[in-house]
Amino acid sequence: MPSQRTRSHLKESDSVKMETSVPDTMFAWRKHKGNPEPVWEEIPVPKPAPTEILVKLLASGVCRSDHSLLTLEKQTAWFQEKFTLGHEGCGRIVQIGNQVKETGLHVGDIVALHAVPGCGGETCPECSRDLSQICERGHHSGIGQDGFYAPYATIDARGAVLVPEGVTPAEAAVATDAVNTAYHAIHRRAEVKPSETVFLFGLGGLGFNALQIVHAIGARVVVSDIREECLEEARKLGIPEQDIVPVGTSPQEFVKERSLYIDTVLDFVGTHQTFEDAQHIVRRGGKLLCIGSLDTENTIHMKLGTRKRLSYIFSYGGQVKDLKVVLDLVAKGMIRPQVDVGRLEDFPKLLRRLEEGRVNGRIALLPE
Repeated sequence: MPSQRTRSHLKESDSVKMETSVPDTMFAWRKHKGNPEPVWEEIPVPKPAPTEILVKLLASGVCRSDHSLLTLEKQTAWFQEKFTLGHEGCGRIVQIGNQVKETGLHVGDIVALHAVPGCGGETCPECSRDLSQICERGHHSGIGQDGFYAPYATIDARGAVLVPEGVTPAEAAVATDAVNTAYHAIHRRAEVKPSETVFLFGLGGLGFNALQIVHAIGARVVVSDIREECLEEARKLGIPEQDIVPVGTSPQEFVKERSLYIDTVLDFVGTHQTFEDAQHIVRRGGKLLCIGSLDTENTIHMKLGTRKRLSYIFSYGGQVKDLKVVLDLVAKGMIRPQVDVGRLEDFPKLLRRLEEGRVNGRIALLPE
């Protein structure tokens, strides 16, 4: 049974149901084209289109990709000259567009916000093939278009998921990406089974969530990270010492010495070294799931991959239907996102901490 979801029973009468205390303007963290630093500026509070909702943000997750978005100048077609950053959000609904019907959403509900729910069009090249997270027609919150590093934000109602009781706004916000991406990759792309032995590179914001997901599946998981404190977190989760690669130990030697048969490698790092190791440690007929991309170009060994009949699988993001499952798993305690909290105003400082590796897991920004 799905967990009971948060609901506020407020009366609704207008074509746009709303709370009356929404201000006209707000301060938000914005990306200006040509400027690699975030800009704190006053902008109008957005008004919801007929199919949208307006939420008052309760938490917004910080992601390493925010740094990439700030420094990126070769932008995709939908990128605006100026836009509000932030693609992980959770908020309380304060207004509902007059065409939002039969969604189960009400003013006062607390919802997790999926940044890229897709346009949903029957003729969309991506949405029509169940690839909504790579749709180019729909809104991309915080990824070239206005997102969640602000007190208020609008989103298509299809991208809002009711948050179950027992899940904090900070957890719900980071779950929209840091957990949802890992869940989609493991369940929908790699299709990891309980009978498998999995090798996991990287226990950062996504990787530690991936570890919990694989652990919940019941598969054996061997973990590798260059940070001892991250390996200690794996021990606390119950990963046995024999399945933890010591810092400084070659993954290839570790697997060879123990005669391990690795069915699936999950690479949440994506460096030359981890991708190289992955191709050598995975067994014949195995799968390499590529999520991390710290190095933007890596080498596929064609003869090795052919002779071993390897499957190279790439994954990006997750979908709204995944997020509903993810939030229920968090509510049941099967996944516990690692998340610290900070002030929205401190975003630049907190992003630097994340970039420098001084954060285990994720940070959620809380508006004043």
